[in-house]
Amino acid sequence: MTESSPKTLQCLIIGSGPAGLSAALYAARADLAPVVLSGMDLGGQVSKTDAIENYPGFESILGPEMVSLFQQQAEKFGAEIVFDSATEVDLSQRPFKVTTYGGEYLAESLILATGASVRELGVPGEKEFTGRGVSYCATCDGHFFKEKDLIVIGGGDSALKEGIFLTRFAKSVTIVHRRDELRAGPYLEKKAKENPKISFIWETIVTDIIGDGTVTGVRLKNKKTAEEMDHDTDGVFIFIGHDPNTELFKDQLDMDENGYLVIDQHMHTSIPGVFAAGEVGDPHFQQVVISAGMGAAAAMEATEFLEDET
Repeated sequence: MTESSPKTLQCLIIGSGPAGLSAALYAARADLAPVVLSGMDLGGQVSKTDAIENYPGFESILGPEMVSLFQQQAEKFGAEIVFDSATEVDLSQRPFKVTTYGGEYLAESLILATGASVRELGVPGEKEFTGRGVSYCATCDGHFFKEKDLIVIGGGDSALKEGIFLTRFAKSVTIVHRRDELRAGPYLEKKAKENPKISFIWETIVTDIIGDGTVTGVRLKNKKTAEEMDHDTDGVFIFIGHDPNTELFKDQLDMDENGYLVIDQHMHTSIPGVFAAGEVGDPHFQQVVISAGMGAAAAMEATEFLEDET
């Protein structure tokens, strides 16, 4: 495929997480011959997740294994997964034009499943020590910290889930949270508080990540008293939320104040023929099972939309 000969499709899916691959399955079963632009990481965040224990039908499954099963099923019914990323999107007319590193696509319908990216802390030392003690993925980097003392920043489900996972390797895990209570679900909170390797520092933020080649500590500030102190640590794992990957669609699609795509209950965006699914349009639930359901719904709506056009 070259720039002078764009590939024309009935349905193009941007993103290959649970939403994108579920959409691919449903679109393929509807004979839309969908193409999925996988992005840099097939499976998105799920591919970097250790055990998923709340997806129906699986008591526990590894994130990469789930992605592989999603992919195999979608491809079995005719979906094509292309390891490429969209660099530009023109939604001003149909067919919608999507430019990638590899060429161009013209799509009669689009399903946007670009997900969300981990939010950075934005403090001195964070970028400098990323990959040298600062991490956003316990599954990826936990084994590098055997018998080490670690800091986990955050108080939601992700922070607790990843903190619990890190206790497989670490000597200790200290969870630093800016509030006086957790935002995680009761099950994870109970599991974390019962873990002898986990302790908590409340109402405190990290203002600096300190090191010499690698991380050696953090500077903490109590939000109530403004008291500051240094805390020794071998690693910092940051889990403070996500930002939607919607930069490609700015000034073309309606978004909320946080940059999430505005969609209705049928996964429709503000442009007919453009649908969205998963965390790119879901700032609230952010669960694999919900993203997968949204992907299925988006593909069904795209199928209906194309049928009505004929």
